[in-house]
Amino acid sequence: MMKSHDPAAHDSPAPEPASRGTRGLSKAPTGAGGLSRRGLLGLAGAGAAISAASFTGGRATAADAPQESTPPSAPDSYPFYGAHQAGIVTPAQDRLHFAAFDLTTTSREDLVALLTAWTAAAAEMTAGRPVGGDPTSYDSPPNDTGEAQGLHASRLTLTFGLGPSLFRDAAGRDRFGLAARQPQALRRLPHFPADNLDPARSDGDLCVQACADDPQVAVHAVRNLARIAFGTAALRWSQLGFGRTSSTSTLQATPRNLFGFKDGTANLKAEEPAALSEHLWVGDDDPSAAWLAGGSYLVARRINMTIETWDRTSLREQENLIGRDRRDGAPLSGGTEFSPPDFTVKGREGEPLIAMDSHIRLAHPTQNGGVQMLRRGYNFTDGSDALGRLDAGLFFLAYVRDPRTHYIPMQTRMSREDGLMEYLQHRGSALFAVPPGVRTGQFVGHSLFA
Repeated sequence: MMKSHDPAAHDSPAPEPASRGTRGLSKAPTGAGGLSRRGLLGLAGAGAAISAASFTGGRATAADAPQESTPPSAPDSYPFYGAHQAGIVTPAQDRLHFAAFDLTTTSREDLVALLTAWTAAAAEMTAGRPVGGDPTSYDSPPNDTGEAQGLHASRLTLTFGLGPSLFRDAAGRDRFGLAARQPQALRRLPHFPADNLDPARSDGDLCVQACADDPQVAVHAVRNLARIAFGTAALRWSQLGFGRTSSTSTLQATPRNLFGFKDGTANLKAEEPAALSEHLWVGDDDPSAAWLAGGSYLVARRINMTIETWDRTSLREQENLIGRDRRDGAPLSGGTEFSPPDFTVKGREGEPLIAMDSHIRLAHPTQNGGVQMLRRGYNFTDGSDALGRLDAGLFFLAYVRDPRTHYIPMQTRMSREDGLMEYLQHRGSALFAVPPGVRTGQFVGHSLFA
């Protein structure tokens, strides 16, 4: 199989993936009409606000949309070790398996042992190797579950996060002697207006984000990590995703969400180091989070879309709600997809061409103190609900330097004013601190325990 490229550069832009094929292992390889939106509100049910910048926002850098590029030399794997965790600015893969875990142990030693075991397994799986090597005993369970045998690494990345409840329980008790090191910014996200959260799909002590170009490779990774955690941590909730809804590299074209619109036009890109330092990576200037320097914060929100109601809404109404042309993604003020939106332009009747309650206006950096975020969201479809409607939507993932400045104010405003809230319902919510990258010989979160 192909070897990983330079570990020091694993979270920098990379070409698109090589084709799917067989891993070079011999024994046990590893490896979701024109009626008005208000007239249909009763059909749609209680709406909730769209997550901040989860669809489209203006971006004023490139003149034309980039075209996907797949050079023949594209790497099939990314190294696990490096300055930052892979799976953040790494070019977004097509498939996701996200999982949140609750610890079932009260032992700090057990927690460290789990993180150490997860680190070793992650390094093997992202390189396309079986967990624990080839089987050594015919009479014992194999070290690896085996369903990815014969598959490439498929650009698998595994990104780990730590929830607020890891530091203190609901009563404020110090669970593992870590309370004094809990970052000030790491608190449960507030209950935003119109949220309709399911506790069973929210929060968690630990999380893992598995992204790959093959869904079986991503599922295999989480399955192995869950098995390793048995007796120490239990799966709290998980989410499968397909069809990335953002681009994290200029080599990637802007994808579309399930509403049919281009998503993530204004996303931070790996090729913008200054912007990443300002808006993505935690600095060393926060005394409560010195161990988190070089890491980030991850916002996870499960957003259900009322697909059937949206599909019966006129194209004019849809575009006015988004603030962009559906075909090309250009702002309604004119230009191309990456043209900066002009919020001052008015139509014949004196109303702004980009509506006051449009998503692009409320999400755009110029309307939010210049803050930006790096999104890695995915579409999901989880069958149908009890009423026969699609259980589908956007699994919103965003990395920010500080959720108190880069997410919460924006989402609070959008949840009250965004016209799209009539078509959406936020059902899951979580915030995690994502430690910096892992150095050889250390484990995920090593700096927290140092």
